[in-house]
Amino acid sequence: MPLTFAALILAASTPTAVRQAQANTEAAIARIQTRDVDLNAVIALDPTAESQARVLDGQGARDRPLFGLPILLKDNIESAGPLPTTAGSLALAGNVTGRDAPLVQRLRHAGAVILGKTNLSEWANMRSSHSMSGWSAVGGQTRNPHALNRTPCGSSSGSAVAVAAGMVDAAIGTETDGSITCPAAINGVVGFKPTLGLVSRSRIVPISHSQDTAGPIAKDVSTAARVLTAIAGSDQADTATREADRRRTDYAAALRTDALMGTRIGVLRLKAGWSPAVDALFERALAVLRAKGAILVDITEPEGRDKLGEAEFTVLLSEFKADLNAYLATTPPTVTTRTLADLIAFNAADPRELALFGQEVFKQAEASKGLEDPDYLAARALSLRLAGAEGIDAMLAKNNVVTLVAPTGPPAWMIDAVNGDQSNGSGAGSLAAVAGYPHLTVPMGALKGLPAGLSFIGPKWSDAQILSFGYAYEQASLAEVRPAFLRSVEDARTVAPLLLPFDRKAHVGVYSD
Repeated sequence: MPLTFAALILAASTPTAVRQAQANTEAAIARIQTRDVDLNAVIALDPTAESQARVLDGQGARDRPLFGLPILLKDNIESAGPLPTTAGSLALAGNVTGRDAPLVQRLRHAGAVILGKTNLSEWANMRSSHSMSGWSAVGGQTRNPHALNRTPCGSSSGSAVAVAAGMVDAAIGTETDGSITCPAAINGVVGFKPTLGLVSRSRIVPISHSQDTAGPIAKDVSTAARVLTAIAGSDQADTATREADRRRTDYAAALRTDALMGTRIGVLRLKAGWSPAVDALFERALAVLRAKGAILVDITEPEGRDKLGEAEFTVLLSEFKADLNAYLATTPPTVTTRTLADLIAFNAADPRELALFGQEVFKQAEASKGLEDPDYLAARALSLRLAGAEGIDAMLAKNNVVTLVAPTGPPAWMIDAVNGDQSNGSGAGSLAAVAGYPHLTVPMGALKGLPAGLSFIGPKWSDAQILSFGYAYEQASLAEVRPAFLRSVEDARTVAPLLLPFDRKAHVGVYSD
């Protein structure tokens, strides 16, 4: 049985010769205290982290696959102990529930140390269409470690930045549509959105029961696979996970460097075109896939995709109101906002919450008509059909391929407090997000220091296979991108000289009158 939080803290521990968990935890805390000063990736450190580590060292590493691994949680995931679960909102500053989400229980049982909470786009980017990714009223603005004036993307901003900056090897994010894969790609790390229903969503601040899932963000595919092995499994309180115990496997053990050999892969060039530089990185990634024995097939876009976005948004508005109201009803009395309507009133009265952008999405969700509304039911059926049966499933079957690849999205855009996010379109993962299918992003290189990711997308329950494809690519490409912690791309030594006026004297003999 998984150990409870109380058991971890109160159990008697015996000093050991090797204090692996405690050493790992102390080192991670020191890195956070040094590196997070300008990044705002971590909202709070758990004051019990070192106690957790001491208990683990006393018990030993036996049958604990994540023994001594410090892990950060996105701050919409509950963990027992003194930290609140805020979703970045001041309205949930008192949300100390004293309970672990089931996925956190699984992490503890696997030997991980819950180190603290990471910043996020407030309410997982579900408050305004003019928001800045990575900003929350509680945590402020998370910054990209590759260039501090660039977006970290969202909504799992802090989780991705903490991994990219080397504070931890792994963190947990959540995704409704792009919230794991976008920040992972833009910060140059690995992000995996599992099949919906593989990981419990209980005790996580929700947006949509049709699309929400938690997943790992990690330094490499192997670490992501180890974490997924720990957190996957059924939960009686989450009916979507009823097949999880039967479907889960040891994802790390399933990784193979030769997984691409003879594999037919669909190339989603329709999701390219972010820029000529991103396209060049994508072509280089495709060359790696070919060199590893993959058979590449160009894929054409399925019909009806223009209707998907509107249908998805209708679903999210309806489910957000219903699911969030249900969650708020379970919070402690210290949380006085018990409904979405209460939150709207709270934000309107708080000078910090609406100072940068509004809450028009909140208001649209509040105006939705519930889960029995015929418009909602029709939108859910349409979006699921367009993304699943007539989307990913049809593309795979029609072209006889087993996975799809595409650039995950553009490189990081500027943080803009005036106009909000300036991304020029959705990333590669919308179909997978709506259908509930697995989506992995792996670094494929950088553009003037800004990372870009390569996406692998597959059918439902193909999680192990998708991770193995990404692992084979990762091991062959060696496309790791380490952050430079520059104030801006323009400060890079390869860029900064080109922004100065041309010095004719320095080039005498080359350029002359």
